[in-house]
Amino acid sequence: MANAIFSVPRPKNEPVYDYVPKSKDHKEILSALDEALGKKIEVPMYIGNKEIFEGEKISMHPPHDTKHILGHYYKGDASHVQLAIDAALEAKTEWSEMDWNHRAAIFLRAADLIAGKYRYQMNVATMVCQSKNVFQSEIDSVCEFIDFLRFNVYYLSEIYNRQPAANSDTIWNRLKYRPLEGFVFAVTPFNFTAIAGNLCFAPALCGNTVVWKPSEDQIYSAFWLQKIFKEAGLPDGVINMVVADGPATGDVVFNHPEFAGLHFTGSTKVFQQMWTIIGQNISKYKSYPRIVGETGGKDFLMAHGSSNPVQVATALSRGAFEFQGQKCSAASRAYIAKSIWNETKKHLVEQVESMKMGSVNDTSNFINAVISKASFDRISGYIDEGLASNEIECITGGTYDDSEGYFVKPTVFVTSNPSNKWMAEEIFGPVLTIYVYEDEDFEKTLELVDQTSPYALTGAVFSTDRYAITLAEKKLENSAGNFYINDKPTGAVVGQQPFGGGRASGTNDKAGEIFNLYRWINVQTVKENLLPPEDYKYPFLG
Repeated sequence: MANAIFSVPRPKNEPVYDYVPKSKDHKEILSALDEALGKKIEVPMYIGNKEIFEGEKISMHPPHDTKHILGHYYKGDASHVQLAIDAALEAKTEWSEMDWNHRAAIFLRAADLIAGKYRYQMNVATMVCQSKNVFQSEIDSVCEFIDFLRFNVYYLSEIYNRQPAANSDTIWNRLKYRPLEGFVFAVTPFNFTAIAGNLCFAPALCGNTVVWKPSEDQIYSAFWLQKIFKEAGLPDGVINMVVADGPATGDVVFNHPEFAGLHFTGSTKVFQQMWTIIGQNISKYKSYPRIVGETGGKDFLMAHGSSNPVQVATALSRGAFEFQGQKCSAASRAYIAKSIWNETKKHLVEQVESMKMGSVNDTSNFINAVISKASFDRISGYIDEGLASNEIECITGGTYDDSEGYFVKPTVFVTSNPSNKWMAEEIFGPVLTIYVYEDEDFEKTLELVDQTSPYALTGAVFSTDRYAITLAEKKLENSAGNFYINDKPTGAVVGQQPFGGGRASGTNDKAGEIFNLYRWINVQTVKENLLPPEDYKYPFLG
């Protein structure tokens, strides 16, 4: 394959539309929303050159309006997974041998299509599918995914242009960058359309072909991603979208000798199970598979006594409750110095209780529905148990209702036990638990933050005392892959804050940066001797 011989200019982040009420963009998004809700779509599996409408037919519903039908998708079985693998392997040679500039052009065109022609449709698809308000959808399915597309092209050009120096005038050293040998399996989550797109697109950009299993709760917006890829010119078989039962899919994928890599975002438990199966099957594979995963989080905010209480409260209300707390980076546990607690509590309760909750159709709603019945039941279970606990005080929220949609009121608990399940376990919903510590115990509490949870995804420290900040940064260096100072622990921007964490939160390969792309390429070193020696004797032999 040909490597780059020029540098791609560093892109700028896609501007975020703010959808001010009664603005042109606000009117456009409402019109697109009405159009989407007025028709039903049928979502096939995309395997090779075929759109497959077979298997179990399942209806799609907005989480905030479970009686409305958006359309249907088709759920296959192990045979469809095998077909997807066959299609990926069939497309592999031609796709991998295509000059990388042509691969890049396809995905840059996809970025332009989303920025222009499909901006409102992509946005609305995520609003109705995942129950995101218009702003949360804009920063995810439009801006973040556009940034993934453009910045990954830029980073790949940097990789391809990286070449070694010659050892002498007669030696020519060079690096060849190839895709992995086999197919990549992309398993994507419901919560970010951009993540779903990036996990299958990034390996494909590097010349790999992909079997993509999206979350069934994200199928509606996944359909739009595939539609845009197709219109941008993506050849058949490069990204194959298949829907099937998880264990049945894994049984086919992880037993295939051409399995070359896993690109995963989802639960820690599922990722660990996959890793175990891959390890058990390691002798079956042609090569050692690349395993890249971003999993759970129990993300923290630590507030020093020098912090501004209003700023702390705002970081918590946004960080914990945007998109109903269904971000792997959401602030889920907080540690507040006693000296600022009363004022922080006052502002936090005022802010949370002023949040409107309801359908995405009303763009003045800050809070919408959680993703599914299973999620609703799990979150409400944590709330009920917390309300019954003698270690927990509920200072706002604590209610929920699934009569029309899966609505959970933003809930703030205060606990006397900083090591209980509400401070340690990932809830993945609008539940924030706070521990109030004595000011003189700041350093001791930092150690508590580090030791309480198995995760290490994101975290934040608030302080105006620089010594406190430096101490926190040192003590918590392994506690968060993304560390924020005087900011909420959510909202990483591609090209600015590469995202990923360690410990039980994943492999920390940093989506949206050059590090992630290195995982999807094979490097071959080529040394050419322009004047080969004609005598075995070295100078030391005289």
